[in-house]
Order: sequence, then C-alpha cells, then structure tokens
Amino acid sequence: MPAECAIFHSNRYHAGEACEHCAGVIRHESWCLTRSALVRYAYEIVFDSNILTLADRLILHALGVNWSPCDCKNKCAI
Repeated sequence: MPAECAIFHSNRYHAGEACEHCAGVIRHESWCLTRSALVRYAYEIVFDSNILTLADRLILHALGVNWSPCDCKNKCAI
C-alpha cells in the first residue's frame, strides 16, 4: 500500500481548542493578550478602570477622555 493512501487522518488540533482571544489553534498570535503584556493591560483596563497607571490617566485626560468605571449597573449594551 503506498504511503499517500492513508486509511485515516489524524489531527489532534481542532477549532474547539482555539484561543478565545486570537483564535490560535497551535500557537497564540503575537498580539494575543496571553503573549503580550501591553495587550493584556489594554484588555484589562476596559473592565477595570482602576488599574490605569497615573501616566495613562494623564495622557487620556490631556486628550479629553474621561476614563471612569461604568455606573450603569451592568445594563450597558456592550
């Protein structure tokens, strides 16, 4: 039997195991929050504005951004 006539195909990776952030199956993308501390920080400040650094608060303030906790009691349509 020739080698190219395989009876079965084995692939232990499948979409169900993909990363929920970057959809990487075998490895995470370089911009995935599991690999990049800067991306992880940006992801986390969306959910918790209290972890913003003072420098980032000043930069956002200078740009006219008011980065504050959500006060809508989880009724936002995000």
